[in-house]
Amino acid sequence: MAKLAGVSMATVSRALSSPSLVREDTLQRVRQAIDALGYVPDASARTLASGRSRTVAAVVPTLDNAIFSHAIQGMQQVLAAGGYQLLLGSHNYDPDTETDVVRALSERAVDAMVLVGADHAPDTLALLRQSGTRTILTWSLSSQYPCIGFDNFEIGAQAARHLYDLGHRRLGMISGIGAHNDRARLRTEGFLGTLRALRAPLAPGAVCEQPYTFAGGRAGLRAVLAQAPATPTAIFCGNDVLALGCLFEATAMGLDVPRQLSIVGCDDLPISAEVTPALTTIALESSELGRQTALALLRWLQDGIEPGRMEMPVALVQRGTTAPPGEPG
Repeated sequence: MAKLAGVSMATVSRALSSPSLVREDTLQRVRQAIDALGYVPDASARTLASGRSRTVAAVVPTLDNAIFSHAIQGMQQVLAAGGYQLLLGSHNYDPDTETDVVRALSERAVDAMVLVGADHAPDTLALLRQSGTRTILTWSLSSQYPCIGFDNFEIGAQAARHLYDLGHRRLGMISGIGAHNDRARLRTEGFLGTLRALRAPLAPGAVCEQPYTFAGGRAGLRAVLAQAPATPTAIFCGNDVLALGCLFEATAMGLDVPRQLSIVGCDDLPISAEVTPALTTIALESSELGRQTALALLRWLQDGIEPGRMEMPVALVQRGTTAPPGEPG
């Protein structure tokens, strides 16, 4: 290849590893030689030579939820512009599976690892420590690791204050499953704790946990209505998927939303503004979280600046699914 391009082997190596250091006309000749020969660089050899694989791994609970997809897209765009590839893994909220996925990705000598939340099996964290892989936590805040996330307690608190201020005193909650999910637990704690402070505690049976699916939202509404001693006039759901399922079930049951039942979600998925009535929700900037995570990783990998703790904003967006009890939206 060097002979075809009319340059030295050292120049070819520099063109492949640090193209910004090579003159444009020389770089063009090397690229033409690469195309002519159909050359594919040996990634493993390049990793051994440089100590860098120029890959970042992200392990998420699921790719079936748009909010994680939006974050991944934001991350991918920034990393690609910085010359890094993004590898993905998912574990369906199973800590043992997450450990297996992290082990497999660590064996590929990734330069950094992105995890979701603060709940991880000890084996997972031990693997990352032993490999020396730079690790950043997302969606949650931590004092133990670099992190970019949301105050999940405040998410629940904002929902509680909104419904209380509207005049609701009989409330319920459909939470995501709290085991191995600190985000779900903290949103529940924020909602319940704020209502207790406002002297409007939830009655026994007014809270249930469900998978993050439309069916979970439907089943959750039926469970809360069946178990709560007094019919709730408002329900907070741990994410928009649950809230939309709750809305669909309320409509099927003939309940007037929001006159008979107000509903608040969390995420602000694009569909949440398009349904009728449009969903009141706590907006999370998931795409921006992905971008900021990637920017922090690039500063860490390229400049040695370790990320700290970055809290992303959360904000309630009031739409048509909440109103004072007994009043139309």
